[in-house]
Amino acid sequence: MGLSEVIVEQIKVAMKNGDKVRLETLRSLRAAILEFETAAVQKEFTAEEEVKLLLSASKKRKDAIEMYTNANRADLAEKEQLELTIIQEFLPKQLDRSEISVIISQIITDVKAEGIKDKGKVMGPAMKSLRGKADGNLVQEIVAELLESL
Repeated sequence: MGLSEVIVEQIKVAMKNGDKVRLETLRSLRAAILEFETAAVQKEFTAEEEVKLLLSASKKRKDAIEMYTNANRADLAEKEQLELTIIQEFLPKQLDRSEISVIISQIITDVKAEGIKDKGKVMGPAMKSLRGKADGNLVQEIVAELLESL
């Protein structure tokens, strides 16, 4: 069952349970999927596209949380956090810091990086292999740490 079907089923459950936040979040994901399907006539909604869509929705929520927190709007930040938690249910399991470090260390070896000046050479392959499995900011932080220790 694809993401679209899972979300439709989850919408039905949320409606039955009267869970407004979950229902709104799932409807926004469903709308994003429908928008992709109608806009991308040539493209198929693959697993990779599903992850991209979920990551985009996740990033929007994280940005909104930061913005609301800076504006001292804890109520709105909390709502965005709830939505983010719901979206993360559909994302692949996130790797922890040590797992990310192992993958990045291998990439550093593969591209023969010699220091922080080679950050660009490492970030491309790192983001490609960790897309959907790790937060980009965390990947960037670990790459910098590992390259500085060379």
